Amino acid sequence: MPFIILVAVYGVGLRDLAALGAGPGRDAPTVEVTGHTWWWEVRYAGASGATANEIHIPVGERVRVRLRTDDVLHSFWVPQLMPKTDLIAGETRETWLEARRGGSYRGQCAEYCGTQHAHMAFLVVAQPRADFDAWLARLDAPARAPRTEAERRGQQTFVQGTCAACHTVRGGGAQGQVGPDLSNVGSRWSIGAGAVPNDAGHLGGWIANSQTVKPGNAMPPQPVDADRLPDLIAYLRSLE
Repeated sequence: MPFIILVAVYGVGLRDLAALGAGPGRDAPTVEVTGHTWWWEVRYAGASGATANEIHIPVGERVRVRLRTDDVLHSFWVPQLMPKTDLIAGETRETWLEARRGGSYRGQCAEYCGTQHAHMAFLVVAQPRADFDAWLARLDAPARAPRTEAERRGQQTFVQGTCAACHTVRGGGAQGQVGPDLSNVGSRWSIGAGAVPNDAGHLGGWIANSQTVKPGNAMPPQPVDADRLPDLIAYLRSLE
């Protein structure tokens, strides 16, 4: 009986190893993920746009994931979809994702990387291929133009203030490269890589002084006048 059990377990292990080692096909979508302290930069091969802390994939397809770190050791892990893969400085690691059911799957940095390691989460959103293609097209397009006076005033505050020094809004006059691209920030699942929900109140608190929300992150308190802050919030929340 022990021999039969061991042979069965060994056979199942070989099957799983073969499935894990097969990888995506040559034409599979490719996602390029860079770990920062403490957030994830996400880009797609062939697209000029970028997003942060959120990865969209088509349901039922294997997606190639190329992993790099911009600073210290991180580890990329989506418990429901894949084993963890470490990000090593100076190396490009490769893994893949496949979701057989649509929905959202939480991922996490699985290697201690500093004081805000616990707040370095991301979301994998699996959706039908048509929805994924539409989302990717929006990611590659200029950000939505302001439609209200408040949004226009907010855009002016963003571009003329300190925000544009670090952040990009595609087609909006801001081309900073230090922090996350904010061209679709209004539709993201969270603020600060899972630190707080993405709503108007938390967004205002993050802009005014993100150090009270996520101490040690790279964004200093922003000198935005109180009468301009609601317009800036309205503009950022309109970017979807």
